[in-house]
Amino acid sequence: MSEPALCLPAEWEAQSGLLLTWPHGGTDFHETLDAVDRVFVELSRHTSRHQLLVIACHDTAHKNHVDALLQHHAIPAHRYRLFIAPSNDIWARDHGPITVMREGKPCLLDFIFNGWGGKYPAGLDNRITTRLHKTNAFGATPVESIDFVLEGGSIETDGQGTLLTTTSCLLSASRNRAHTRKQIESALARYLGAKRILWFEHGHLQGDDTDGHIDNLIRFVNADTLVYTSCKDSHHPDFASLGRMEAELGSLPKDNGKPYHLVALPLPVVLDDNHQRLPASYANFLIINDAVLVPVYDVPADEVALDVLAECFAGRSIIGIDCRPLIKQYGSLHCVTMQLPEGVLM
Repeated sequence: MSEPALCLPAEWEAQSGLLLTWPHGGTDFHETLDAVDRVFVELSRHTSRHQLLVIACHDTAHKNHVDALLQHHAIPAHRYRLFIAPSNDIWARDHGPITVMREGKPCLLDFIFNGWGGKYPAGLDNRITTRLHKTNAFGATPVESIDFVLEGGSIETDGQGTLLTTTSCLLSASRNRAHTRKQIESALARYLGAKRILWFEHGHLQGDDTDGHIDNLIRFVNADTLVYTSCKDSHHPDFASLGRMEAELGSLPKDNGKPYHLVALPLPVVLDDNHQRLPASYANFLIINDAVLVPVYDVPADEVALDVLAECFAGRSIIGIDCRPLIKQYGSLHCVTMQLPEGVLM
């Protein structure tokens, strides 16, 4: 079978690197910066064993700080590359480039990032990809600016043309206000090569301010299998919404008409300092070369989730990363990363 002229690779396909936007004192993490630094160091330590790291730093002093941290933790200098690109925040999944393959060659698409519909300042974040490109962070790989609001966390693909997303996010008027559902589908086909778009009407995590990013709810682990966030506690505020999402999944056919193999992930209960629920999810895992990094939160469900994902990803190392410092700002592991497929970095 010949490769399609345009496709969005699945996350489990070979990668050349991983993009991070490192936290600094001007982000919402200024009061917990040391703790978040430790998360990023741990993430970098594990990822650097499998692929290169491309790290956006806020300024020269910040770049020197990140370099010193990585050296102190014995991460080899040849496994990471530091660049200056000022940032509002750390959520590289949403402000970083989305890579498509055109005629088998990578192209980085720089969509508009507007702070999840104008909820937060995003002017610096929206320019990160352009600034990194100008400093040769992506080598000779071309970058194309797209006049369309799209966050990487809002879409999930099997690498074969099927795309998962939620109506609550992509149809939000605060993103692409003048676009109808049909126009958005046309844009996803034109830019990402989507042949089949599966919309989810349900699925919500209390505390989520992304309007329902799919990467907290449902993920592909291969073209035939979906893992999803499941709630068994009828007293949980998200029980009804996640139950309706599960029902949608049960009626969802693959491209060949057969049902997907569905695997449930537990829903961790993580509270903030005011005892309010945070949008913690094990579906926010990250696939890298030969490994899967899984957010954990020091709760009993952690071990269950790690075991479930180990069965889904036979042959890959399953590595838990303590993401409690991240979830305090309503995001987790997948949210702070963006994979760069094979061929992007040379």
